[in-house]
Amino acid sequence: MHYYQFNIGDYQSHTSHLSETEDLAYRRMLDWCYLHEKPLPVDPAEISRLVRMRTHSESIAIVLREYFERRDEGWINLRVIQEILKVGIKSQKASESAKARWSKPKDANALPTQSERYATQDTLPKTQDTKPKKTTIEAPAGVTPGTWTAFVQQRKTKKAQITQLVLDSITKQASLASWTLEDALKEIVVRNWTSFNAEWVKGKPKNDFMKGLI
Repeated sequence: MHYYQFNIGDYQSHTSHLSETEDLAYRRMLDWCYLHEKPLPVDPAEISRLVRMRTHSESIAIVLREYFERRDEGWINLRVIQEILKVGIKSQKASESAKARWSKPKDANALPTQSERYATQDTLPKTQDTKPKKTTIEAPAGVTPGTWTAFVQQRKTKKAQITQLVLDSITKQASLASWTLEDALKEIVVRNWTSFNAEWVKGKPKNDFMKGLI
């Protein structure tokens, strides 16, 4: 993606302690992740080459430890994943809207005849609510807003519902794996899973998740 929303106040509140070089490294690393929509390489030396800061490996290592998480496929940032998912959802909705407009018959805007109006009018009393009400599940206790938002957006992208039954199942499997629900939801987002199973992470050491999401 060639564009992402940048919250200046949010960024400054999380990075005011960084040196000039560390701040520059962080911005370039974020830009690279957004542009290529994939994790940074595992090797910090390769990262320093990609962001054109070959002589600043120490600054890059500091930024990686504080704002990124090392996975098998490379270094990831949960906020980057969250924003990419958000853009994907908007693009999908725009595409569906365009398809709907162009698939209309040529006379779709013509006024209906009197008989058509009578045939399609709602015969139920106006006071009766015939539409099912949507239920919204709040973030479970112990799950940070950033993780929950990323999880919700990922489920929307995959057109998968979020029900209490789904959360109960993930919570149970996370407990069997000795993981917190927070860690399990992050794993689902990063791996792009639709569920979580303790066997899938058996023997896998838990990483220290980044402390400050921006």
